[in-house]
Amino acid sequence: MAGNMKKKAERVEANREKRPYAVAKYIRVSPYKVRTVLDLIRGKSVKEALAILENCPNGGAEPTKKTLLSAVANAEHNQGMDRNDLIVAVCYANGGTSLKRMQPVSKGRGHAILKRTSHITVILDVKKAEGEL
Repeated sequence: MAGNMKKKAERVEANREKRPYAVAKYIRVSPYKVRTVLDLIRGKSVKEALAILENCPNGGAEPTKKTLLSAVANAEHNQGMDRNDLIVAVCYANGGTSLKRMQPVSKGRGHAILKRTSHITVILDVKKAEGEL
């Protein structure tokens, strides 16, 4: 029994993400709205991505900026990386739980309203040199 648990722990550790990342959960913005912001910064350098997010009027820009800054801080503190060498390698928004509310309408009825939440994930990577593949 203990042998299987050790093997499983080794397998989980081998598959664990080695790149610096940050996850913001239960953000009260629809994932559909956050994905449009994430498409703007995917593949950009951290400095360029922050400039885009500061000037973006969309509602998902502010939580995305906070998540990006958290991922940068994780890279600097935990792995000793330089923030100028980092790029946004992967970023995505998954749907979280929905808050269910009712909108009263005529004849005593009610329409359901779903207030959606998002889980935003930002994964950084080191910028590759010009000659590398």
